[in-house]
Amino acid sequence: MQPDSDIPPSHDNVQPGELPPVFPPSNPPSTGIPPLLMADSPAPLPSQPHRKSGSAGGTLANFLSLCLGLFLADGVVSLLDESLILLFDVHLLGAIRGILLLFTVLLAIVIHGMMGLTPMIPKRLFLPVTLFIPLAGLATIPLLIYHHTRTHEIAWGISLCQVILGLGILHRVQHGWRFRWPFVAESRLEPRRFAWRNLIGFALAHVFLGLPAILVYLVVCAVLAVDHFTDGFLALRSEGLTVRVRKYVRDDGRTIQLFPMAHIGEPDFYRKLSESFPTNSIVLMEGVTDNGQLLTNKITYKRMATSLGLAEQQKEFKPQGKIVRADLDVGQFAPTTIDFLNLVMLVQNQGMNDQVIQNLLRFSTPDFERHFFDDLLGKRNRHLLNEIQIWLPKSDLIIVPWGAAHMPEIGREIQKSGFHLTETQEYVAIRFRSLGNKGRSIAGPGDSGSPK
Repeated sequence: MQPDSDIPPSHDNVQPGELPPVFPPSNPPSTGIPPLLMADSPAPLPSQPHRKSGSAGGTLANFLSLCLGLFLADGVVSLLDESLILLFDVHLLGAIRGILLLFTVLLAIVIHGMMGLTPMIPKRLFLPVTLFIPLAGLATIPLLIYHHTRTHEIAWGISLCQVILGLGILHRVQHGWRFRWPFVAESRLEPRRFAWRNLIGFALAHVFLGLPAILVYLVVCAVLAVDHFTDGFLALRSEGLTVRVRKYVRDDGRTIQLFPMAHIGEPDFYRKLSESFPTNSIVLMEGVTDNGQLLTNKITYKRMATSLGLAEQQKEFKPQGKIVRADLDVGQFAPTTIDFLNLVMLVQNQGMNDQVIQNLLRFSTPDFERHFFDDLLGKRNRHLLNEIQIWLPKSDLIIVPWGAAHMPEIGREIQKSGFHLTETQEYVAIRFRSLGNKGRSIAGPGDSGSPK
């Protein structure tokens, strides 16, 4: 078959010396899209700051991880210790608990201070850690005021909250229930190492928010404590410490007045009280005698009164009426109570030293505390109540100017015997004032002695 003359000859059979025609290279159409990189040209990686394991960020991450670990360990050990005490009355972990608490507090103080110096520390995570122990201590105050016999239950609850908080923060920084060291990754830290705004804001928040709030809170707690532990016989007012004199009357007209006293106070306070006593009243005076000379040193409040610009009760309080000694003798106290009183008076006269501290530790047992408070309050109150019953048939008016600590029990007992509270008067015993006004009288606006 003859080839078709219209079909051009193939170039597959190129004869030597013959070359195919060369066409000029054609440019691709312009689309505005940059040309793709060649396969042998890898794409450049974004530049990242090179972090070494020994950098400041890594050290800080380890430091924060240690703080979080100690915080959680302290909570777990405290919770276990309180559980053993409550369930089995077993005290095994006290030493370990004390050591953990010490290092946890020290580390928390350091990290809290570092938060003001550097914004690298995540405050949302570590402010609760560094503030938990002091805030828990503050929250404990009102609980102890109203439930002071349940200290272990309160401590158990605080320890449980500490464990829950520690586990919650650990779960957040680890993104789950994984325990990898360091607990706090370096990527959790802020890149900035210092910022004036952080330092100034941190300082202002502590000075103008934190400290005033703590002071107000402590004042409120003090007011609650004074009112609760004295059953309302003492009160903290804006003008000072006030005492509430209560008048109790029985159906037959017999009257008992309870005057809460303080060992030191304003001179006019004692004089006003003395002048208010009717001359026909029986005054059952407080004052432990020492006929056997068992006390080695005399108890005096002169130094305290002088330093505060106040007066001693025994010098300024001269009541009218028939004075009756209605207190016990030192010989009726337990021997351990007498030894402790002598040691306290030795400290008052000579100050503290190593030997005194060792001797004081001997009186830290629960049995001693129970006997001591029974001697100072219980026995004396029972003796006073007996004296009241002796003198009631002999007088229509019995006045009891005793220490404020005695008043709650005395008030409850005389009400049980048929007396009813009919009147209350307030007297300012110690006025809050500047040192330049130490000699100011308690008289004035809102003066004491007004019936309530």
